[in-house]
Amino acid sequence: MSKFNLLKTTGLVGGIVAGSWMVTKATSQVKPRTIKPFFTQPAPYVFAHRGGMALRPEHTRLAFDHALNYEVTGFEIDVRLTKDEELVVMHDDTVDRTSNGSGYVGDHTLEDLRKLDFGYHFKDINNEHPYRGNEKAKIITLKELLTEYPDVLINIDIKDHPETYAGSLAPSQLYRVISEAKAEKRVNVASFYDEQIERFNLYAQNTVALGTGQNEVAKAFFAYHSGFGHVYEPKTDTFQIPLNAKGLPLDSEGFIQYLTSLNIAVAYWVINQIDTMDELIQKGVHTIVTDRPDTAHFLIKKHY
Repeated sequence: MSKFNLLKTTGLVGGIVAGSWMVTKATSQVKPRTIKPFFTQPAPYVFAHRGGMALRPEHTRLAFDHALNYEVTGFEIDVRLTKDEELVVMHDDTVDRTSNGSGYVGDHTLEDLRKLDFGYHFKDINNEHPYRGNEKAKIITLKELLTEYPDVLINIDIKDHPETYAGSLAPSQLYRVISEAKAEKRVNVASFYDEQIERFNLYAQNTVALGTGQNEVAKAFFAYHSGFGHVYEPKTDTFQIPLNAKGLPLDSEGFIQYLTSLNIAVAYWVINQIDTMDELIQKGVHTIVTDRPDTAHFLIKKHY
């Protein structure tokens, strides 16, 4: 997940809210979105953030396999494009933090990345490196992930900036991989950048569940708080948001219920404390994204 800043969108949203004053209270209620197949399983959903990065090296088969032990609904992952235009499961734009290699993902071919050890820097609670050299601590492509884990939902975040070469290709490549895997009903596509979601949907044509970018969240937030929530028309199926953005609280029960009434599944990241998980679920939150799928499993098994 990326840093979230609603304040950067103040000018944009200010115009939207100002325009709302021209709409009378007689305006008809906006119809809720049709619920996509991705959201028809029993809630609350629990997504292992990068596979559960507090427990195993992020975005590796080690993490994904371990998360399944806690009956997660699915995985929250990030994707980036390699030099040879393969989509790999990766958060950072470089490999330095998570592997024994260096440099930008986009400067490496898939073959280059397969040589790296993505368990190299991971430390356990004893401050040791138990997964260095592990054969499952390798890069995984999105195609491989969809093939090897057919029974879980996967939330995919497009990371490459829309103004880069990789970013310009990522949405079409992503749709191709999803389509070839026949995974349209079990993936949700999101991005920090609204433009990437819009580009992807040019190919998907609303056949795939969509997350929202920062600008869209800002529109809904200010429409709700201005008293003109009835004129906001959702363009996506889920809001994946932090608890607050630059001091603006995004986790009020009223805002959650407002979004839910529009059939928007409300998700919060990254939630690792059991008390916070419990409070959010009681407010009606649909999805918890967490580094600690073990904690979420314990809570839900015990109380829900």
